[in-house]
Amino acid sequence: MTRSFWFLCLGWAAAPLFLVLPALPVVAGCGDSPAAGVDWSKCEKRRLVLRGQDLSDGRFARTDFSLSDLADAKLARADLSEANFERARLAGADLSGAVLTKTSGGRADFTQAVLKGADLAKAEMSRTDFTGADFTGASLAKAELGRAILVDSLLDGTDFGGAEIARAVFAGASLKGSDMTAAYTYRTRFEATDLSQVTGLTQEQLEAACGDDETRLPEGLAVPAGWPCGQD
Repeated sequence: MTRSFWFLCLGWAAAPLFLVLPALPVVAGCGDSPAAGVDWSKCEKRRLVLRGQDLSDGRFARTDFSLSDLADAKLARADLSEANFERARLAGADLSGAVLTKTSGGRADFTQAVLKGADLAKAEMSRTDFTGADFTGASLAKAELGRAILVDSLLDGTDFGGAEIARAVFAGASLKGSDMTAAYTYRTRFEATDLSQVTGLTQEQLEAACGDDETRLPEGLAVPAGWPCGQD
């Protein structure tokens, strides 16, 4: 009995020991250097100079980039949901396929930025400058774009469904196949804009908007008697 007991004890001692440890929460590396795939979720990155940095595929949900310089930065496919870009500079930045849902970017500079296929649903972009930006196939559904500047921007196939575009300026923008169903167009500036291939646009929306003799309308819609609007 004693010998059997010792063999049993030695057998247990030789067996591998496995410890089950609790899973540790994933913590954003707010102190990590800028790099592709970096996780700065919920980090404060205000007033930083990040010009031309490769931040593609990064995780920036609820990150504060206000007043930062991200001109020419690479942010393709990045998660920027609910991030803060108030008064930030993103001129020439590549945000192709990025997620910017509920992002705040009032008075930011997105001139010449590339936002192909990006999701900006419910984003707050009032008074933001998108001059010359490329939104091909992007979603701006239910976005706030009051007084935004979209002059000469590429908006082919862009979804403006339910968006607030009051007093936004579209002069020279390309809007082939874009959808403006239920968009709020109070005094939206459609002067020198080709709307002929826009879908979802109604006569009521046009009556609320502004245009001129260079504005082209979709078939079946008429030039409102109140055009052109005065400046406000």
